[in-house]
Amino acid sequence: MNSRRRFLSLSTLGTVSGFSTLKAFGQAKRVDGPIVLSTWNSGIPANNRAFQVLQEGGSVLDCVEKGVNVIESDPNNRTVGIGGFPDEEGHVTLDACIMDERQRCGSVAFLQHIENPVSVARRIMEDTKHVMLVGEGALNFALRNGFEKKVLLTEKTLTAWKKRKAEAIASQPEINVENHDTIGLVARNADGNLAGACTTSGVAMKLHGRVGDSPIIGAGLYVDNDVGAAAATGWGEAVLENAGSAMVVELMRHGRTPQQACEEIVNRIAKKFENWRNIQVGFIALNKAGEIGAFAIQSGFSYAHHSGGKNQLIKSTSLLNNA
Repeated sequence: MNSRRRFLSLSTLGTVSGFSTLKAFGQAKRVDGPIVLSTWNSGIPANNRAFQVLQEGGSVLDCVEKGVNVIESDPNNRTVGIGGFPDEEGHVTLDACIMDERQRCGSVAFLQHIENPVSVARRIMEDTKHVMLVGEGALNFALRNGFEKKVLLTEKTLTAWKKRKAEAIASQPEINVENHDTIGLVARNADGNLAGACTTSGVAMKLHGRVGDSPIIGAGLYVDNDVGAAAATGWGEAVLENAGSAMVVELMRHGRTPQQACEEIVNRIAKKFENWRNIQVGFIALNKAGEIGAFAIQSGFSYAHHSGGKNQLIKSTSLLNNA
């Protein structure tokens, strides 16, 4: 079962030896203690909850799940969980994935009526032979396993959807500091084990049935307990086309710092994605030694870093500076 769950490293980068992993961290300044790293301003309350879970003796997997649950359950956040902005037909559809230190992973896509999709993803990971369930199958699985069916469309998002629909605003990414779509959260516990979670309602006014990078292992999220973890945010199509998070981790495996790895993949996306100046893509990364990095195409991307007893919101550096 474990072999069937395992997300294999990309063979095009070659076989990685113990020496290359040692090389990646031999020169790094180790940061002791638990670390939680997450995307956007919403990362502050997510980090607080995640860190609390670790302090209470929870696992690093508990930590990342419960951390993003806070944002999924916040009706005032219009891009994650309940209160998430609907697609062009008025349906709130959610995507999420989770990955642990054993490289097990679970995922849901195009899930409706369930407030905490990342918890359904975890249940898939732990209780089935599979990694991903989608649509009606994911919903039925959730309901069979005790999750409550809810109305996710709030009055606030319904009003906003009607306004956009009347204005005939097509599906497109919004590039500004309020584009707080995906929350990705990666963490390392006191024992040095890593895990990550990623959850979103996707881009506003998307085509019905559209799935972005967030539930895709290797795109929206990737964790390798020998190396590090990374998560993506922004225009999912560009991240998908470049296997973004897996590439960030793979670069760290080959000796890049988290910052260097994030910058290299953002630059790669800018080189390959024709419309890159009109989208936002950002990455966060955490390596085994506790070093962190973050980088985005546009200015305005922020991330939250909880380490050494401090939870700080930090403005990421970016390829373009539109401030």
